[in-house]
Amino acid sequence: MKKKIVAIMMMAALALSTAACGSDGGSGGGTQTGGNGGSTTSVSDVANKDKPLVWFNRQPSNSSTGELDMTALNFNKDTYYVGFDANQGAELQGEMVKDYIEKNIDKIDRNGDGVIGYVLAIGDIGHNDSIARTRGVRKALGTAVEKDGEVDSAPVGTNTDGTATAVQDGKIEVNGKEYVVRELASQEMKNSAGATWDAATAGNAIGTWSSSFGKDIDVVVSNNDGMGMSMFNAWSKDNKVPTFGYDANSDAVAAIAEGYGGTISQHADVQAYLTLRVLRNALDGVDIDTGIGTADDAGNVLSDDVYTYKEDERSYYALNVAVTEDNYTDFTDSTVVWEPVSKQLDESAHPSKKVWLNIYNSGECII
Repeated sequence: MKKKIVAIMMMAALALSTAACGSDGGSGGGTQTGGNGGSTTSVSDVANKDKPLVWFNRQPSNSSTGELDMTALNFNKDTYYVGFDANQGAELQGEMVKDYIEKNIDKIDRNGDGVIGYVLAIGDIGHNDSIARTRGVRKALGTAVEKDGEVDSAPVGTNTDGTATAVQDGKIEVNGKEYVVRELASQEMKNSAGATWDAATAGNAIGTWSSSFGKDIDVVVSNNDGMGMSMFNAWSKDNKVPTFGYDANSDAVAAIAEGYGGTISQHADVQAYLTLRVLRNALDGVDIDTGIGTADDAGNVLSDDVYTYKEDERSYYALNVAVTEDNYTDFTDSTVVWEPVSKQLDESAHPSKKVWLNIYNSGECII
């Protein structure tokens, strides 16, 4: 995910007459971009303390509680965060799966038993995004059970008999007929070395599940495309079982033409634009909303269905979009700039600026 954002940021920089240069190692709390120089979260003795700073992709927060680090987000008056709305994306994935089931109800129940059975690949039981995506699927399919005021996101192991306590049987009614929806199995995809979100483990899991109760599996759902594609290639594709992931990875988008059910795009192009646009506005001394919610002098503007801004969090969030057979051809090139904000600014009115790009770990794969 981060590689997509960085690649598109470099392209978007040209459209904004903003040159990006420089990179560094870890940033401590999140990935950051600063106008005309680097920044840290210590304000008092930093030479660049008044220069604009944008955290992107990883929001400054407490790794244990998830509480936002408002000190980092208020480093100075021109500090913001740009990322994606994790909860909205999680709910969208669940709705995408439900919509597919309802649309294909005449063929989705492979063994005709009246039970729509799905299996779920969980990335990391302690990761906020993984938890949100598991909850989103269970909420949409009616299999969610509350625990301590929240939807239980724990894996159930095997639940072919419907007796697991972390989930319940859901119900979907289509054309006057009611179907049971059951989470047949779910597990955290952690390998023997302790690595989570492990694609190979997911591939092995679908092999185990399908050999035991494959005829009951009507849908495969995954917290990300890496695991989803592993299960698709190992079993789902040959057995024509729709598989749903998250991230809009290029191989997953291409696989929709071969039966992959769908995925979720985090709008990396909009995230990249917002990151550089906020810097551009701060450096130009114009209203922060210029070229975002309000058109700039080149006509660049974002519609409110692709982003949201939370003033109390000083954070811009790109809204996720479902990628299905209806629109996947629009997502085959992950490096393009979002067309409504692709117009070049006049460099005579908007001189080029140097931006310090600080990436905490260029090799890490953000889910």
